[in-house]
Amino acid sequence: MPRTDTPDAWDERTTLLTMLQYTRDTAAEKCRGLADDGAGEAPLGTSPLMTLGGVVNHLRWVEHSWVENRFVGGPDRGPWTDESPDQEFLDGARLPLAEVLAGYEEQARATDAIIADLDLDDRSVTPLRSGEHPTLRWVVLHLIEENARHNGHLDILRELADGVTGD
Repeated sequence: MPRTDTPDAWDERTTLLTMLQYTRDTAAEKCRGLADDGAGEAPLGTSPLMTLGGVVNHLRWVEHSWVENRFVGGPDRGPWTDESPDQEFLDGARLPLAEVLAGYEEQARATDAIIADLDLDDRSVTPLRSGEHPTLRWVVLHLIEENARHNGHLDILRELADGVTGD
């Protein structure tokens, strides 16, 4: 299916999930055709964690954390530790890009399966720092924001890696 931000129905849920998928697809598109060695390079000296592979791997694990762990209360399987809180970035920089992208796609499928039968007004098991339990609507919007912000980083990283620019 082609990457699109236009939903096939205009209700709130379809619109939100279309935008979530669009931001996921955009991240993958930013990596299309890039060699593995380019995916692990950190071209910004002040941002050593900013690699294409690292950012995509971060997106994967953020989605896991918000949906599988915080929203439904499943175990936190993320690679981070107290000693290495940014481990997902480091792992993504050293793994083959195809493996990082496959992991992100697998996470998206898992997320979609989990939220398929949930209502946008359902509340998370785990509260925010404020003590409030966010709705699924908020979590989906948060993931869209996270992906969109990092897609901007991926734009820059890709252009620095090999000059490729695009939508």
